[in-house]
Amino acid sequence: MARRHVLIIALLAAAGMVAGCNEKGEQKAAGAGGGEAAAAAHEAPVSVVTMKQQELPFTSRLPGRAVALQTAEIRPQVSGVITSVAFKEGGTVSKGDLLYQIEDRSYSAALAQAQAAVAKAQAAVPTAETNLARYERLVNSGATQIEFENAKVTLLQAKADVESAQAALRSAEINLDYTKIRAPFDGIASATGINVGNVVTANQTTSMMTLRQINPIYIQLTESSTNLLKLERMLASGDLKGSPKDAVIRLTLEDGNEYDHTGTLDMSEMAVSETTGTFNIRAVFENPNHRILPGMYVRATVEIGRENGYLIPQRAATRDARGNLNAQFVSAEGTVETRTFDDARTSNNSWLVTKGIKDGDKLIVDGFQWIGPGAKVKPVEVQIDKDGLVVEQTAQAAPAAPAAPAAAN
Repeated sequence: MARRHVLIIALLAAAGMVAGCNEKGEQKAAGAGGGEAAAAAHEAPVSVVTMKQQELPFTSRLPGRAVALQTAEIRPQVSGVITSVAFKEGGTVSKGDLLYQIEDRSYSAALAQAQAAVAKAQAAVPTAETNLARYERLVNSGATQIEFENAKVTLLQAKADVESAQAALRSAEINLDYTKIRAPFDGIASATGINVGNVVTANQTTSMMTLRQINPIYIQLTESSTNLLKLERMLASGDLKGSPKDAVIRLTLEDGNEYDHTGTLDMSEMAVSETTGTFNIRAVFENPNHRILPGMYVRATVEIGRENGYLIPQRAATRDARGNLNAQFVSAEGTVETRTFDDARTSNNSWLVTKGIKDGDKLIVDGFQWIGPGAKVKPVEVQIDKDGLVVEQTAQAAPAAPAAPAAAN
């Protein structure tokens, strides 16, 4: 019996050693696999775009205000009582449309009097001509030289009276026409403080109403003299292709929406403000629906020319304390590296850089907020739209499925 017990204990001990060896082997194998998984887990996935040099628009974003193409404060040029207000306040009027009617009876009478004065003056001319001819025949046979000279003077005075009367007639016609106050151009009428029965006086200081032409409309933009010098240097060196006169201008309105018409450069001030160091640029835009009104604040994107370089979306860039542009890239070793660009320019919703990047570099556009320089990352190719948003992710190869365990025999 004791021998049997010893044999059983020996068998149990051997079985325990075999199980222990199997367990250690499995733990070692599991440890090796876990290390690889842990290493893979530490490679943070990041969205990247592959850099490629291309010809890109060079743009500048400028603040601006809308200004009417033409503005006229309407005042009377003759005095009188208003008998009619012929326009709708806030409505559209065309050039030549009647705005106000001033009582015109006294001006019609003055015109008739001027017409009569012209007729009277003209009637005296033939008589003076006849007398001059008669004295000219008799100057050597009964008429004196003085009488002949007087006849010449009388004719000249008669003709001068005709011219004077005709001038008075034109003045009377003009004054009568001024009783009808008309729109000098197409525009939008403001509110009026003048009603029927009010008395107005010629060239009064208070305007009757304001007329504004807002189609097309001006946009007054402000640019710094520093940027002007930089632009001139780029044009002179040939880095920038194009000309300011061919600039294309787009607007973003106060509500954040883009205006559906592009504008052109109209003029620029040939002087820089002594207080702000800026100069004014004026652009002109079509405004058929009167969507832009004078005084509105806008932001303009001015496309001046085109330049060869690389685009860095704004979402992928930050600024350091010195104002330099920073962006993060995936290095050849699969780690994060930060690059600084001290000469970055705007190109629509992105930054345009010409140095520090080469074709094929991978720019991190998303996911860099949780990683630092030198971190191991797993790049995932994406595409960026014109607004800097991820629109498509390049298909990635799915990891191979683990092999199914062999069926037990």
